[in-house]
Amino acid sequence: MANYYLGIDIGASSGRHILGHLENGKMVLEEIHRFPNGMKEVPQGDGVEKVWDVDELFRQIKIGMKKCVELGKIPTSVGVDTWGVDFVLLDKEGKRIGNAVGYRDGRTKDMDKEVYQYIPESDLYARTGIQKQMFNTIYQLMALKMKKPELLEKAETLLMIPDYFHYLLSGVAVTEYTNATTGQLISPATKDWDMDLIEKLGYPRRIFKNIVTPGTVLGELTKEVQEEVGYNCQVIVPATHDTGSAVIAVPTDSDNALYISSGTWSLMGVELPEANCSKESEANNLTNEGGYDYRYRYLKNIMGLWMIQSVKAEIGGALGFGEICEMASKCRISSIVDANADRFLAPANMTEEVQAACRESGQQVPEGIAEVAAVVYNSLARCYAATVKEIAAITGKEYDCIHIVGGGSNADYLNRLTKEATGLPVYAGPGEATAIGNIAAQMMTTGELKDLKAARACVFTSFPIQVYQ
Repeated sequence: MANYYLGIDIGASSGRHILGHLENGKMVLEEIHRFPNGMKEVPQGDGVEKVWDVDELFRQIKIGMKKCVELGKIPTSVGVDTWGVDFVLLDKEGKRIGNAVGYRDGRTKDMDKEVYQYIPESDLYARTGIQKQMFNTIYQLMALKMKKPELLEKAETLLMIPDYFHYLLSGVAVTEYTNATTGQLISPATKDWDMDLIEKLGYPRRIFKNIVTPGTVLGELTKEVQEEVGYNCQVIVPATHDTGSAVIAVPTDSDNALYISSGTWSLMGVELPEANCSKESEANNLTNEGGYDYRYRYLKNIMGLWMIQSVKAEIGGALGFGEICEMASKCRISSIVDANADRFLAPANMTEEVQAACRESGQQVPEGIAEVAAVVYNSLARCYAATVKEIAAITGKEYDCIHIVGGGSNADYLNRLTKEATGLPVYAGPGEATAIGNIAAQMMTTGELKDLKAARACVFTSFPIQVYQ
């Protein structure tokens, strides 16, 4: 009988439960549950906070786990991955303190200036290798210190979002490495919390728990969870940052390949054995996030399909993403915007923001879903091409192909634009890369897959890859 592994992949807009097993050497996936996600605005003082409803997300996690019983496919293990940087605080009793505030909340405005009073920006990059993003954990904690110090005073534990779900499942509170690195508080030299930096910033040392790596077995489900879902299994920590899991599923072990993990964000980069914390790397706003087996995901965060998701919600009506992509491919508008500009992070209206950017730069203003989408897709491809050149210049290597994984690998028009803009062959797929990488990490832990090289070879033979040459 096959061993089943449950990968729970929760993104900014939705979550899914994927059961995976090996059959004749190939990985077979089965989606058993899907649910919506998104930040909610809740009253807070004189304004609102943008928060994640982690209670509802955990309820959905258990609903999906129960479906394994209905299918008669009890998993050997379960692991959760999510986005990065966001966290919860727990008190001495292990209860959550306050809201799980989301990264698109405005509380970190000007918190970089506060952080740089303790450490210069260039020194911070040299010390962590992490790209400056105003929502990084380091700035979120400064916002708490400045605006809600009572929460930090009560806190005994900080857990990143997937660590919190693993804690609820197993009762074990630890911090997984790949997700922790996104917050700008991990040292690439020690691969652990930079406690000197943390103390310098005035954050309580006690809240930062042990770092564990992907593949760590936390133990079994708590008795309460066992009773609710109807079975017991191991909780195995995957690469809990969704991009960390997605990169595991890039179906090549070549050192000459770039990847794009394409979803709400586009994460474009390469794998390096050591972090690059140079001035040149900082100037190009590249980041060194932790990966499986202590490899570094040397990449750039690009705004990604968040822009298309927003435009679809605003003016797309009942159109599917595939239809929007096809309509955009028939437009001839040549306008381009800077897809990495802060103005596109959380605008009141994405469509109007794209139009305003075109108007301000003297370009044709797109009208309607097809033209706006065309501008976004072309802008993303242009950004990808620029990033290829930056990475090649800094690493001193020429790259011979791009692997696009994740939901965005299904965007045929964007894939063609990427091939044209970069001049490199594009290999698109698999689409469920994050869940595949999550499951592969569990399989490597139990020995069903020997190592990362074997896992990637398995992915290559198990799922269709579309080639653009």
